[in-house]
Amino acid sequence: MKILVSGSHGLVGKALTTSLVNAGHEIVSLVRQSANDSEIEWHPNQGKINGQQLEGFDVVVHLAGESIASGRWTEEKKRKIRESRVKGTELLSSALARLSQPPSTFISASAIGFYGSRGDELLTEESAPGDGFLPEVCVAWEKATGQAEAKGIRTIHPRFGIILDEKGGALERMLTPFRMGVGGKVGNGKQWMSWIALEDVINALRFLIDEPGSEGPVNFTAPRPVTNADFTEALGSVLSRPTLFSVPAFAARLAFGEMADELLLSSAKVEPERLKESGYQFKHPELSSALKTILGS
Repeated sequence: MKILVSGSHGLVGKALTTSLVNAGHEIVSLVRQSANDSEIEWHPNQGKINGQQLEGFDVVVHLAGESIASGRWTEEKKRKIRESRVKGTELLSSALARLSQPPSTFISASAIGFYGSRGDELLTEESAPGDGFLPEVCVAWEKATGQAEAKGIRTIHPRFGIILDEKGGALERMLTPFRMGVGGKVGNGKQWMSWIALEDVINALRFLIDEPGSEGPVNFTAPRPVTNADFTEALGSVLSRPTLFSVPAFAARLAFGEMADELLLSSAKVEPERLKESGYQFKHPELSSALKTILGS
């Protein structure tokens, strides 16, 4: 297949591109700098994309977006987070809708931030959005694919949970303090963390590309979420390090502001109902064994 990927230099995009190339697919990256022969240039902030270059792709995977975990959430940072997702997706969706040879499948990223902080409530793809900045962004992000959907393009929104990999994302940032023996829970540790191994993210994306019945939102989380306290204990055990230190909620808020409440202290107990119903088999359903594999322990 001929597949277009945006965000190909990110954690998921890089791993997905490598996996698809190794499987013999032709991959073209959508990039915001001068393009080479295996790339297409676009400028979502300026509303610029060459629609003619998008003709003939079988699948489009859209993963681009401003990082939500780098830097304090100033009003400017929040604007970049929202616009990089919503404006970019609207631009790409409208361009795909105008094609004479549109792709059969459009996979456009989302996140479990859609649900907000919901305590112990079990959340599925049927659950309503939550309250706050991230739910508002995710709702708008998913709606931004409307023109592609109206064109009849099968559209999937993978709602990514906390993606675990040693070389990027949340786990990479946790490793240094935990390896130094100063890691610990955040707040009271009762908040739910819905995680997924990067390998399962890539396998599930490829599974959905080949699964014609799948569309709409799909939770990308392992089937067994854990509390922050349980995650802390599991990571400390795998690293053979104590986890006696903790970050009080007030200290997290002092250091990170609004981001602390919506990322570090937020509780989302998410069930990957649609992935399980579709027949996808998780390679890493259990946290401890997943961490051991990821960290080579």
